[in-house]
Amino acid sequence: MSAKYVVCINNGEWLVSLEVGKIYRALPDDDAATFNWIRVIDESGEDYLFPSSCFVPIELPAEVEQALCATASWGGHLVQPAPQWNVVG
Repeated sequence: MSAKYVVCINNGEWLVSLEVGKIYRALPDDDAATFNWIRVIDESGEDYLFPSSCFVPIELPAEVEQALCATASWGGHLVQPAPQWNVVG
């Protein structure tokens, strides 16, 4: 998945980690994508793997991306690649 941002459409068994309708930042993870999983920064501020079926990719205008990255809820910093396979669930 090439999208930098996704919208949660189903939080399934991850009620604490994901909110339906919320925009999340997606991180590249080709290994996870092979198994239909996606790495996102969840409500804890950490990145975890979730089923891709929980999300729909979206494109945001540059101004919106800048605003999201500047807010505290997005960490206000560049996200470093995470260790592989922090599977939630």
